[in-house]
Amino acid sequence: MTQKYLGTAVGFPERSADVRLAQYETGTRKPKSELTAALAQVLDVSPQALDVPDIDSYIGLMHTLFTLEDIYGLTVSEADGEVCLKVDKSKGKEAYELLKMLYAWKEQADKLSSEEISREEYDNWRYYYPQFDTTQRWAKVPSKELSDALVDAFKDKLKADK
Repeated sequence: MTQKYLGTAVGFPERSADVRLAQYETGTRKPKSELTAALAQVLDVSPQALDVPDIDSYIGLMHTLFTLEDIYGLTVSEADGEVCLKVDKSKGKEAYELLKMLYAWKEQADKLSSEEISREEYDNWRYYYPQFDTTQRWAKVPSKELSDALVDAFKDKLKADK
């Protein structure tokens, strides 16, 4: 897929579509959430897969890890002579939620390692997370259209019950 094609697919004028996409790819511009959502739809991935934290340098990566330490209780330790990252679940609800998500990730990585799932299935799990995560219960809210249709379908019954 070319930059021009992708740019026009998300609504940029054809004459500037490739230039605009190049600006986002090089980091000279940061897309707003609406553009990120449109790009994700065209690319058939989750918007979160396109919104990567600033980890393009070792320093940026370290500061991302420090933030995870502050917010989620991520700790650095050593086990069997190797550096390990762990979650201190006593740090509260955020740490506990991160720990659950990491266990879900480990479950999928173990399935890949044991060839229970293919690399493509593993990548789909990651790119669409949490859509394909079966280890947790994520709230699913009906669309406004569905909600309105249900209210409309049952409005006579609601009036009869009053």
